[in-house]
Order: sequence, then C-alpha cells, then structure tokens
Amino acid sequence: MTPTSSLVNKVWNFCNVLRDAGLSYGDYLEQLTYLIFLKMADEYAKPPYERDLGVPKGYDWPSLTRQSGAALEAHYIELLLKLSQQPGLLGQIFTKSQNRISEPAHLSSLIDLIDRESWVSLDADVKGDIYEGLLERNAQDTKSGAGQYFTPRPLIHAMVGCVRPEPGRTICDPACGTGGFFLAAYDFLTDQENHQLDRKQKEALKSETFFGNEFVASTRRLCLMNMYLHNIGEIGGRVTIDSGDSLAADPGERYDYVLTNPPFGKKSSITVTNEEGEQAKQSLTYNRQDFWATTSNKQLNFVQHIRTILKATGQAAVVVPDNVLFEGGAGETVRKKLLDTTDLHTILRLPTGIFYAQGVKANVIFFDNKPAAKKPWTKDIWYYDLRTSSHFTLKTNPLSSEDLAEFIECYSPGRRDKRKATWSEKNPEGRWRRYSYDEIIARDKTSLDLFWLKDKSLSDLDALPEPEELAEEIAENLQAALLSFREIASGLGDE
Repeated sequence: MTPTSSLVNKVWNFCNVLRDAGLSYGDYLEQLTYLIFLKMADEYAKPPYERDLGVPKGYDWPSLTRQSGAALEAHYIELLLKLSQQPGLLGQIFTKSQNRISEPAHLSSLIDLIDRESWVSLDADVKGDIYEGLLERNAQDTKSGAGQYFTPRPLIHAMVGCVRPEPGRTICDPACGTGGFFLAAYDFLTDQENHQLDRKQKEALKSETFFGNEFVASTRRLCLMNMYLHNIGEIGGRVTIDSGDSLAADPGERYDYVLTNPPFGKKSSITVTNEEGEQAKQSLTYNRQDFWATTSNKQLNFVQHIRTILKATGQAAVVVPDNVLFEGGAGETVRKKLLDTTDLHTILRLPTGIFYAQGVKANVIFFDNKPAAKKPWTKDIWYYDLRTSSHFTLKTNPLSSEDLAEFIECYSPGRRDKRKATWSEKNPEGRWRRYSYDEIIARDKTSLDLFWLKDKSLSDLDALPEPEELAEEIAENLQAALLSFREIASGLGDE
C-alpha cells in the first residue's frame, strides 16, 4: 500500500467512526476543511516557506494541538468564531463555521490524524483526490441533499473536452457547487498534451482564470477549499467565488467560457412568513433589462443570465432540464432569442440515472455568443441522443468516460466544420443527427425536444436491462412524476 492510499484510507476510516457517532459526510467535510486548512497554514509559516498567512496567534494549529478534553472543545468553538472575522480567503472559508463534533475525544483524534501528515508537501492531485472522494460520498448521502451540487465527473470532463478552453482566458460557473467544472478545466489546461504553459500563464490560473457564484454558504466553503487543495487561489489573495445570488443582477463582468450545471428545480422561490406566522414559499421572478423574458423558471433565467455574462466571442456548455427545450411562453421566447443571437450548435440528450437528484431528465446545450446581426446566427443544431435505449444507474451501471467517447468524437472539438452524421435513412440507429434552423423554427413553440430513435427495450425483450437496473429506473420515473406534481401543486398555491 502506498503512503497516499494509506492516508486516503485513514481519512475514510475516521469518517466512518464519526458517522457512527451521528455525524454526516457533510459535517465531516466541514470539520476536515477547517482543520486541514489550519494545518497547511502552519506548515507554510515554517521553513522553507516562512509565509505569514494571517492566522492570528493563539487561534492557529499549535493552539489546537496543545489542548484536550472540554478545554479543546471550548477553544475550537472560540477559534472558529475568531477566524470567521478575518479578511480574505481565510475569513471566507470560516464564514458561519460551527463545531459539529460533540465528543472532544473524537475532535482530538481527528486533529492528531491530520497533525501526523505533512499536507503542503503532498501533491495537489493527492490532496484533491482525497477531498473529491469525500465530496462524492457526501453527494451519495441522499438525506443531506448534497447531490444537487455534484455533477457526474465524466460528464464534466466531456463538456470541458468539447469546449477546449485556452490559457489566458476567463472561465465562469454562476452555480459552481463544489467547483467540479473549475477543477476539470484546470486539469485540461495544465495537461501538457493540450497546452504548454509558461510561468505567467500558470500564475494566471491561480487567481485570474476562475470566477463563479455559490449561494449556499456551506457548499461555497467546500468549493473554496476544493480549489485551494488543487492549487487554485491564495490564502491572502482575491476570493473569486461570490456568495450572492447570481441571478439577482447583471454583474457587469464578461467571460470567455461559461461551464455550468445550474441547480435542478423549475421555480425560483423565496420563503416568507405570512400573517398567521406560517412559513410559505413564493415564486421569485427577476425583472432584468438584459433578460428576454420575465419568468420564475430558474433554468430559463440561468440560460438568459449565461448569455449576458459571455463575451461577444464567448462559449458556453450548460446542463439544462428537458423543460427548457419545450416549455411554451417564456420558454419559446428564450429559445428563439438564443437561436437568433448565438450559434446554438449542439445538444446532448443525457440519459436518466446519472444524477444524484433523482428523476432528472437533462441535456447539455452548447452555444457560442455572437455580435448583433440581422440574420439568426444558428444555422444547424447537431443532436446526440445518449438517452434512448440507454440504462444507467448510480450504483450498478454509472456513467463512465467511455460512454461519452463517441459523442466527443462526433462533436469534433476544434474542427466542427468536419462533422458527419451517423444517422441516415440507411442507418436509422445513428445517434448523431443534424437539424437545420428552418426545421427547428417550423416546430410548434420552436421546440428543441427532438428524438428519432426507438427504444429497443420496448419491442425487443432481450434488450431489456437487468431487473435491478429496471427497478431503479422505474423508481426514478416515479420520483420524476412526483416532482412534477409537486411543482404543479406549488404553482396552484401561488395563484
């Protein structure tokens, strides 16, 4: 067993000890974030680094290792409060921090576990892999609801691989969750097979490349730490992940790339207290001058927002639910404007069963922003149908990079003019098909919800998935139906 795998096992095993004591993966992740950050700051303060990272004396790592029992618990609570009041990345990571480990002996054991290792000397990939692994386990914890912030990594890497970001450009994720798109883009940019970075470009990656928003404080903290462990950001430097509602207003900044998976759930809402003192949700609409349509549909608002924050030559890859492709009213307005003002060139129809949020039917839309013009910029839309006759489940048959290899090949990154359809009348099973702008615009409500393949399992019993996969798929469809009914009920309550 390598020292790296041994450390990973130690971190996991202690996580299981704390779970037995009632601590969730999310709570464990938070405490791990605070403690590893302080240990790394302490290591940086010593030779050969000798960097002052602004951690107040008496509220640093040595102050924790000297304490035990009830005194340790009391000091830890005081330390978290003190550090939350500090400026820069330090204060941002400790914002609203609380001690979740109720047993001082467990806290002391965790501190001892972290203290034995030299974290700064560990390769960024090692630290990142430990943390990413914990994030994924946290996403699997359905009770926590953390799955909505976790996009399958093979899908993220495929999206980044299609867009192929260039060094020296800016990348934004207005709903960045735990930072998965940033890390995939970072990996792509630092891969020597893709780019040979000079010193200036490497420095720009740390603080001048990645920008985003994360509204949920605990998730934003995980994102900041995840990026820091992957060598993105400086403790005393500028914090580029904003905590505000990205949809609230046009931020004024424009970016070269937007890679994102906005949160699922059709409606934007706020919780209010009525005259009876009861809490209720009310639909939230955003009246923005830069939006084509005013709606409470969260995903349509994100599509409009993304188009706003792109530079005139910017590119976007966005995960959207099916309703963005077919919904009438504001949805039709947004789709027509998107076809007119951008080159909406590709839609990937995603299979079900790949997200931790159950019952999700989603797609990835790829579009390039364009300057104002009299004629529509979109000429053709290329569709890849990965959904029909595909059966994925999180446990028994998760989405892998191999499942997306054909799509990436069809997409033809960097040479889209060489694309060739795999579908034809002679090959009706082809998953890659082109539709012209005229064909799309002639459809009812300018619907982009297109399928042409037949599900083999409907006519061929031998093509049916395994019973376990089938049962999981049925459960997912029931969850999706229940979600739809809840949204309808919520809408009726708003009227």
